[in-house]
Amino acid sequence: MDPSGDVTGLLRRFTDGDAEAANRLVPLVYSELRRIASSMLSRERREHTLQPTALVNEAFLRLVDQRSVTWQNRAHFFAVSATLMRRVLVDHARAHRAEKRGGMETRVTLDDAHVGGRERDVDVVVLDLALDRLAQRDEAAARLVELRFFAGLTVREISEVLGRSEASIQRDWATTRSWLFRAMTEGVTP
Repeated sequence: MDPSGDVTGLLRRFTDGDAEAANRLVPLVYSELRRIASSMLSRERREHTLQPTALVNEAFLRLVDQRSVTWQNRAHFFAVSATLMRRVLVDHARAHRAEKRGGMETRVTLDDAHVGGRERDVDVVVLDLALDRLAQRDEAAARLVELRFFAGLTVREISEVLGRSEASIQRDWATTRSWLFRAMTEGVTP
């Protein structure tokens, strides 16, 4: 039996109220959720207090509340999970800022954002604010950033989730990435 089909079926059963489906789903998705969490946290400041397991657990708790989602497939599940992990990281960064009032900022690396051949570090809160601005202008572009940067999905996987061609995803990613970088360097402030 195809594991991705199992995940999709279990997600749909869970949404329909089958509590046992969640118990069967966790072992099938946990290692991938932990990989996504580890990847996200590897771009954070070294002294970050969240660990991958804690990030997965917090995101999973929020995921349980997502009963209104119509799950398309496995990639869609991981995209939603990554978005929830983003929310956890942003909430954590904002709480950290509130405690420190101008202390060390939470930093992440913007995937594929190269200027003059150098990769740029960005503040996760500033990235979140820029994404909010982008969503006001172009919801689809903001979704693309979430899928590519936070979920770590490939162009092919994003194409499946969004039902669009890989060429259009690549084209939109290049444009969106440039817009996002400009928005973040223009001084979007928390």
